[in-house]
Amino acid sequence: MKEFGGIYLFRFTDELQKRFETLLDKKKENQLSSEESAEYAGIAELQRIFTLINAQLAAQSKWCPIQPDSSLGSEPASSANTATPPNT
Repeated sequence: MKEFGGIYLFRFTDELQKRFETLLDKKKENQLSSEESAEYAGIAELQRIFTLINAQLAAQSKWCPIQPDSSLGSEPASSANTATPPNT
């Protein structure tokens, strides 16, 4: 786990991330052995699981990677059409 934006998220170790990238490069070149293909599938599944867990953690903490403009909160919750028709 690593802290990001005030919450802790699951992420690969640097070693696992590097191995995944190596396997991905070999996969793109159709160079994976059957053992490497199984390893790649397992790491890809783990990545999918981490993504789902991290999304749930972010939602529970009401975390957003992009902070909304604070001035937007002071606007009224209504709107009006201010378009003026042309003089004809």
